[in-house]
Amino acid sequence: MKSANAGNGHLRDFTTDPRVLVIAAIAVVVATAGLFAGIVLLKLIRLATNIAYFGQFSLAELRLADTPLGLAAVVVPVVGALIIGLMARFGSEKIRGHGIPEAIEAILLGRSRLDAKVAVLKPLSSAISIGSGGPFGAEGPIIMTGGAIGSLIAQMLPVSDNERKTLLVAGAAAGMTTVFGTPIAAIMLAVELLLFEWTPRSFIPVAVAAIVAEVERTLLHLPGPIFPFSGTMEASVTGLGGWVLIGICAGLLSGLLTQLVYACEDAFLKLPIHWMWWPMIGGLVVGIGGLIEPQALGVGYDNIADMLDGRTVATAALLLLVVKAIIWSVALGSGTSGGVLAPLLIMGGAMGAVLSGILPEASPGFWPLLAMAATMGGTMRAPLTATFFATELTGNTHVLVPLIAACATAHAVTVLLMKRSILTEKVARRGHHIIREYRVDPFALTRVREVMTTRVESVPATMTLHGAATFLTAPDTRHPSFPVINEAGHVLGVIDPPAILRWRRNGKHRKATLGQLLAGSKITLAYPDEYLEALSDKLLLANVSHLPVVSREDERLVGYIGWKDMMRVRSKKQAEERDRTALLSFGAKREPQQSVGDPA
Repeated sequence: MKSANAGNGHLRDFTTDPRVLVIAAIAVVVATAGLFAGIVLLKLIRLATNIAYFGQFSLAELRLADTPLGLAAVVVPVVGALIIGLMARFGSEKIRGHGIPEAIEAILLGRSRLDAKVAVLKPLSSAISIGSGGPFGAEGPIIMTGGAIGSLIAQMLPVSDNERKTLLVAGAAAGMTTVFGTPIAAIMLAVELLLFEWTPRSFIPVAVAAIVAEVERTLLHLPGPIFPFSGTMEASVTGLGGWVLIGICAGLLSGLLTQLVYACEDAFLKLPIHWMWWPMIGGLVVGIGGLIEPQALGVGYDNIADMLDGRTVATAALLLLVVKAIIWSVALGSGTSGGVLAPLLIMGGAMGAVLSGILPEASPGFWPLLAMAATMGGTMRAPLTATFFATELTGNTHVLVPLIAACATAHAVTVLLMKRSILTEKVARRGHHIIREYRVDPFALTRVREVMTTRVESVPATMTLHGAATFLTAPDTRHPSFPVINEAGHVLGVIDPPAILRWRRNGKHRKATLGQLLAGSKITLAYPDEYLEALSDKLLLANVSHLPVVSREDERLVGYIGWKDMMRVRSKKQAEERDRTALLSFGAKREPQQSVGDPA
């Protein structure tokens, strides 16, 4: 008897097959659609800003601070928020928020399906929100919009759920690349936040989409890098101390901002009015904040440029940080539409500008840059994304080491202080826990022979049905099932009490032998060199809890394995995390403590 899985030639480093090329080709179309969606969003934001603050139907670049409205400008965010509330109430509730949690939820819980309403209403609502002074960025909405486009294209094609997820994320990566010109950061964002796996089948199409979007935006003469910066700082012990200090402060700021956003959200939940009206309250706070510090309104890219040029003084930076944090938290907590990346960069940069006076000497704008990236990385729990994002935004590869030092430090602070990030907290509040740690499944590393029982109790094929019933019900029988073998040691099947009852009910004669009863029956076998990952599928498909293990060479019985044996692999993995033992001891040896549940 030979199995279809008779050899190990099928085992490879990756399970990806040529189908990935088809998905990558589709990703090219998704990237192009995401690119144009991003361009449309940027144009809509500029148009909405000019209409709301200057009464001009134009795409000219005008500064909010130059608006002729005066005190009447307070009303603009309120009106914009009212429109968004109506769009969310009567259009799609999915346009509320900053987009990334909604994309995560669609990927994990919604089979990566987003509807056409989201693709249309999300950029439109975000343009109105930001154009009417909302202190947000365009990246979250375009990630959601690009993801919706990728999902819609995938829904029109015969693809699997995993392939649909890949195309959704490819659209999101293309959208982010369009807005910022950061294809590597977009790919890293996909890996750290959206894909929930690290495999070629998803990585390759997403990389294709981001690269295609970057090439296309270059052909369209979109700017890049957006914020050129040539400053640097030589590596030194003093410098390292400053990088770590910035990371710690950014981590603490990340925690504070996350708590502030959800405290505002909790406060809105207690209001005795429909959520449709909440953005208006947030809009009023935004309008008042704009009177105090006009630079806190809108996407604020000019603030980032000023900080990197070293033109932002500490007092102005502190005012910008405080006002931006308050109006951003209240507006986001109210459920309006807008992104988080640009605000995090601005608030982090402002903190860096405030701290520059007490940090080691460096190029103007160096410390704000580090603080921007570290605040983004700490708040989103995506240190690699933040590192490459800052590098690509500035076109400066000389700051990679300081950036990763600050981002890793901020990441450590937030991971240790907070259970969830600003992105996953919203999903958790809807009753869904998300694991952000990617590990190799121990089942994929463990072979059957490492955990199987080698001293197998079996029964002969010559045993009668009556004898089998007596044997299974005997007080000294220790197991619920036993393999049946013939004279050559080949397995004919497995018997257990349900099988005996089934044969008796079917009228089988009590003197019929097990060999006769099992003749022609289908049997599922395991092999010593199989991995538990494949074995678990066999157990599930066969709907059994134990399988005989036979040699590939002669099909003779060599072992027996069940789900309890497999669970010991999990216990071993937990012990590797829990038990601490010094392998090199220079003193008296200590016996490791016995874990609960381990055999004595």
